[in-house]
Amino acid sequence: MTISYSMEHMQSGRQTSDSRSYLVQRAEKLALASVDRPLQVPALSRALGVSERTLRKLFNEIHGQPPSRHLRMLRLAQVRRVLLSARGQLVTVTGIATDFGFGELGRFSVEYRKVFGESPSETLHRGRLSKGTPATDGDVEYPNSHR
Repeated sequence: MTISYSMEHMQSGRQTSDSRSYLVQRAEKLALASVDRPLQVPALSRALGVSERTLRKLFNEIHGQPPSRHLRMLRLAQVRRVLLSARGQLVTVTGIATDFGFGELGRFSVEYRKVFGESPSETLHRGRLSKGTPATDGDVEYPNSHR
């Protein structure tokens, strides 16, 4: 009886962990599906049917960051991929940043430089000069204007 209880408890714990990860993954997908809008944790939590507190707790447990910070980093990474793949395209940093929901361009630029060690315009310039395909972390969903 002790062994079966332990197995059930372990499976229950695994399911809880899986459901927490699944909820965070769903939040990430929802946030990245509407990159043209600013991130809003309250709207995400409503869409997922959980409280903001629960969502924040899960993101902190899984990623060590609040959801707003983690999701901004995901969007910044997507912006970088688009900038690096700009070969032969007439795009601007402003256009790309706003397409990914970054409305305050000064803050965007400062945050981008802190994360990637260069300005977005430097990345765009390197992307225009590169001849190969930029490395990506899998399929990236771009706003309609960048497909």
